Parts: sequence; C-alpha cells; structure tokens
Amino acid sequence: MKFLFDLFPIILFFIAFKFGDIYTATIVAMVATIGQILWVYYRHRKIDAMQWVSLVMILVFGSLTIFLHDKTFIQLKPTALYWLFSSVLFISSEFFQKNWIQVFMGKQVTLKEKNSHTVWRHLNRAWAAFFFIMGGLNLYIAFEYSEETWVNFKLFGSTGLLVIFVIIQGIWLSRHMEQPAE
Repeated sequence: MKFLFDLFPIILFFIAFKFGDIYTATIVAMVATIGQILWVYYRHRKIDAMQWVSLVMILVFGSLTIFLHDKTFIQLKPTALYWLFSSVLFISSEFFQKNWIQVFMGKQVTLKEKNSHTVWRHLNRAWAAFFFIMGGLNLYIAFEYSEETWVNFKLFGSTGLLVIFVIIQGIWLSRHMEQPAE
C-alpha cells in the first residue's frame, strides 16, 4: 500500500498529462507532493529525509518548468533524483563506511552472519548502479522520444523496472538470508 501511496503524485501527473499538457501535469504533481507530505506529517508527525528531498526537487524543477515554460526541467528531475540517490549510496558506503541499504532494510532482513558485510555491500552497490542507470535511461527517453513516450515511461517503465529489480534483489537475497529454525 505504501508503494501505491508513494506513486500517488506520479499517477496524478500521468492523468493530468493525458487530459491537459506537461505544464498542467507539473502543477498537479507539485500540489500532489505537497498534499502527500502534509498527509504523512498529519498521520505520523514525521517526514522521511527522502520525502523532503523529493518535495524540494519537485518544487524546484517544477517551478523552473512552469515559470520558464520549459519542459526540460521536469524531464531532468527524475535523473537528478536518481543520480543524487546513486551518489549518496555510493559515496557514503565507499568513503564513509555507511551502508544506507543496510540501514533501511536491516531490520526486515536477517542475513547469514558469515558473509553479511559483503552481501550488504553488494546490495548497496547494486542499488547505486540501478539508480545511476535509471537516471541515464530517463535522459535517453526524455530527449530521444516524444513527450508522451517519456510520460508513459515515467509511470510504467520506471515503475516496472523498479519492480523487476526488487524481485531480482529478493531472489538473490534469499540465498543469503538466515533461515528461521523449525
């Protein structure tokens, strides 16, 4: 359910684009993201750092799109967000020994002690690489294909690739997880 809630602004962006244009869709996504943040704060009294980053980026890139009447900015936003995530994951792990994937998933996933450090490191690198590739793919779709193709990719393509990546990650992780005692 959280996954669908996180997709809420993208889904509204897609619908607004289908009934309007890229500028209307951008405004809708900005308002939806603000509404989403307010709802999360109302329900939990806390906003995650990733939600703040996403809000700031949609407001900055969305505002530039609207005020300069240039769709390029909203098309660059996913790449900027993906590459920011990729950089944070890679730099924090490689230079500061902080594995954010382990921080986020460590409470839900118990790995076999023997190689857990290596598995977490590989997983962190895989996510960093995934986000880096997604940023490049977004640029390619945005500038080599039509605006409509990019909007469709933004909802269906990127979401589909994320789901496939998570499934592959789950299969790979299952080989390294501690099995519960019977």
